[in-house]
Amino acid sequence: MARDRRPSLLRRAGLRRGGADIDSARIAAAMEQLRHRGRATLHDRLHRVRMATGLAVQAGLAAALAWIVSHHLLGNPQPVFAPISAVGTLAASVGQRLRRTVELIVGVAVGVFLGDVLIYFVGTGGWQLGLVVTAAILLTIFFGASVAVVIQAAATAVLIVTLSPSTKDLEIPRFIDAFIGGGIALVVTAVLLPLNPLRVINRAARPALDLLADQLDVAAEALRRRDRDSAQRALERLRENKEELSTFTEAIEGAKETSTLSPARWHRRSELTHYAEAAEPIDRAMRNSGTLIRRSVTMIEDEEPVPEPMPDAVGHLAESVRLLRHEFAAGAETEKARERSLRAVSEAGRAYAQGVGFSGSVVIAQVRTTASDLLVASGIDQAEANRLIRESFGEQEKPNAGPAESGAAPKPPMAPPLG
Repeated sequence: MARDRRPSLLRRAGLRRGGADIDSARIAAAMEQLRHRGRATLHDRLHRVRMATGLAVQAGLAAALAWIVSHHLLGNPQPVFAPISAVGTLAASVGQRLRRTVELIVGVAVGVFLGDVLIYFVGTGGWQLGLVVTAAILLTIFFGASVAVVIQAAATAVLIVTLSPSTKDLEIPRFIDAFIGGGIALVVTAVLLPLNPLRVINRAARPALDLLADQLDVAAEALRRRDRDSAQRALERLRENKEELSTFTEAIEGAKETSTLSPARWHRRSELTHYAEAAEPIDRAMRNSGTLIRRSVTMIEDEEPVPEPMPDAVGHLAESVRLLRHEFAAGAETEKARERSLRAVSEAGRAYAQGVGFSGSVVIAQVRTTASDLLVASGIDQAEANRLIRESFGEQEKPNAGPAESGAAPKPPMAPPLG
């Protein structure tokens, strides 16, 4: 009996050892993922710090200068509002600082007016403060003011009601400080420390374009391996692109404002125009790539045929996006990015000729459409981009596909039913 049981015990021990080895491998893989995520998070945070360094230095200089001017030159013993106004102006979305300065002054004017009028009629106190704030908000909203004006009017009304009893003639210093703070913020951004607008845009464009390129690469590999989960993750990550696109758009607006206000940056206007025109087609490329990846997921789920050139076409789109970013950053002509976009369309034409299903035809159409968007972003007008797309796609194109790259798929000869 003992001899019969010993092998069983050894086998169980071996299974335990094997199980331990499997667990160790899983734990090691999980720890590696955590380390990679930690490195990625640190990289993202350092990138955000680099992006914000210029703004932080501008804000510090503007606050210091506003305090010095208000205190030493104008004799304000407590120059609180001037630095706050300067920082508030610089904290506005990049590209809206001139507008924010005007809003700051208008909001202060409304708040001072309402505060003085209501104090004269109802006095000061808790319920009077509530009445003043309510009136300031409702009045500014009635006249269609922005959120910034509403906030400034309400905040100024609070200061007038609460500080007027102990601080005489508060209204004039508040007006002056608003002018000083906003004005100095504009002087700092336009004259003293104007940021290089192209450098700002290049840094802001990198996350958005890298996100698009990376997820297209993942989608291409998912099609090769018929990995539905990988394609789904790429789709979900691409859908989380609002922050990257918002940063890119704000950077363009800020660069345009800098090139308008700063004499030292006037010579950059023509280069900035190209970037500004590229923002919209890049946004479209993001959305069309999302449709491409979503249909790739369905294509894998429905076990439709995946012709060999199809993943290559998606991969060429990813490389085109990277080349576009590099050539933008170098200020070079975007020839390589254009060539790679057209190569993607050519591979899509080959895939279509080999036969695709319904979702596959949509993927082919989105390759064409995204390539068209990237060509427009590179500086080619829409009509010329459409012509190049049709030529690169080849003879497989059907007449009913339409002359414009609107996202409509060329109708496949035989599309397998869904499900």
